[in-house]
Amino acid sequence: METTETKSAILCTTWVKKGVAAAVPDKVQLSPEELKNIIQETKTALDDLEDESDSDNEPSSSKGKDTKVKKEKSKGNKSENVDDDMEEENVTIKSAADQDEFNFENYDDESGNIHCYINNIAEFEEDPLITIKDDDDDSEKEDDIIKPNDNLVLMGHIEEDASILEIFVYNEEEGSFYCHHDILLPSQPLCLEWLNYDPSDAKPGNLCAIGDFTPVIKVWDLDLVDCLEPAFKLGRKENKKKKIKRIGHKKSVLDLSWNKNYTHVLASGSVDKTVLLWDLDNGTPVTKLSPFNDAVQTIKWHPQNAHHLLTGSIDKFVRLLDFRTEDNFETLSWESPGEVERVLWNHFDPNICFATTDNGFIQCIDVRKKAPLWQQNIHEGAITGLSMSTSCPGLMVTTSDDDILKVWDLIDLKEPQLVWEKKTNLGKILCLDSSPDNPFVFSVGGDNKAHNYKVFDFTQITLVMERFQDRELIKMKSDETKMTTDQDEEMMEVAEEIGQINLELSAKKMRKKKKKTKSEN
Repeated sequence: METTETKSAILCTTWVKKGVAAAVPDKVQLSPEELKNIIQETKTALDDLEDESDSDNEPSSSKGKDTKVKKEKSKGNKSENVDDDMEEENVTIKSAADQDEFNFENYDDESGNIHCYINNIAEFEEDPLITIKDDDDDSEKEDDIIKPNDNLVLMGHIEEDASILEIFVYNEEEGSFYCHHDILLPSQPLCLEWLNYDPSDAKPGNLCAIGDFTPVIKVWDLDLVDCLEPAFKLGRKENKKKKIKRIGHKKSVLDLSWNKNYTHVLASGSVDKTVLLWDLDNGTPVTKLSPFNDAVQTIKWHPQNAHHLLTGSIDKFVRLLDFRTEDNFETLSWESPGEVERVLWNHFDPNICFATTDNGFIQCIDVRKKAPLWQQNIHEGAITGLSMSTSCPGLMVTTSDDDILKVWDLIDLKEPQLVWEKKTNLGKILCLDSSPDNPFVFSVGGDNKAHNYKVFDFTQITLVMERFQDRELIKMKSDETKMTTDQDEEMMEVAEEIGQINLELSAKKMRKKKKKTKSEN
């Protein structure tokens, strides 16, 4: 498998609808003792990785050929055995905790005006001779406030050796688009999923689940600034030395999908050829699905039917998993002309879905029929982005690693009609998503180091608006309701071989009570 060295790329992206984020996100303030504990915990984790690496290096005749990871071909400097790579990379990091580099023992005895914090490397006392205030301070404070008509745009960004979750603010009325804050991630992100279900709070939250090169899913609170740890994790790696059993996936997590109808259910697809259903209330994988012959690269819950999960795999099959049957789930499948890159439900028609492949094909599938309605080769490269307008029927956008974006009209569900196309100059396009509030706004991310993200407003494109401006907009409703006990038992059954683990709210101790903000009329 060929690999290319990518220095900067947007690997995944998603939008957050207006009015969800806290107007003024809380800032995490760590005491020296808390910082010291985090450093010590990090050192312990690295020691565990080193032990695992040593055990993996022991000769064994039972090790087979590594699974091919199709998703990683466009992410740069990725090898087939992703878990071993992560372990070897992390083992080289040295911790300063043992040497007490920051002199925590004598912290209170030190004098001077320079204070060291993890979020602000150095803070200086104000110079009493400076009497003129910087006008930029007021503008920066204003930028910190997230307005009710602001969208958040989330990006999984790699820059050199750093992996970052960037939280941007987009306001179409003001024409503004800027980074509000970011979170340093422990591993390269492969997928993002926004959810508002917070198991530690009865009120809706503002969270982002991230799948990465490790088997463990991290869920971050977007209303916290300068946080060093996720709000909670789903899964646990095995540690043979400490006799700790694995929980969840064995390998990298390639895609996530939150069930907006049963809000405490999150699905994850992995390189280990399985899909897991997670109960967010207690952090356990309650159902393991493994009808796949290769890595599961894309998954989507049905927007209205809470029991239908659509999946796409490298084994060249699209599968529909139905959880209403007595045998836990029933599988329907359709063969694709290539490895499945993306799957998508048509939220305007509950029986129609789409799938794209690594060789430029798109399929239209009616789940009531055994064969696809049609398939067509529409790109020269892998179709890495597939998205529909949230409220304009028939408006579909596709992107490919050939750096081409195309707008289609599928109003009559016949073969797609090309409306407009453009070379984006973003490099290999790796991700695409649509605005939840504006039917004509989409965003695209690629691997061009100098220019790797762009928001497209198709109201500015004459050809697009001539086709769609007179089309009646349909606002789709999504019922976000909790699952009842009976429905829970019907849909998900605990798989004993997966194991269970209590939800670890590792960042809960650092949370401040979220400030109540007055709603604006």
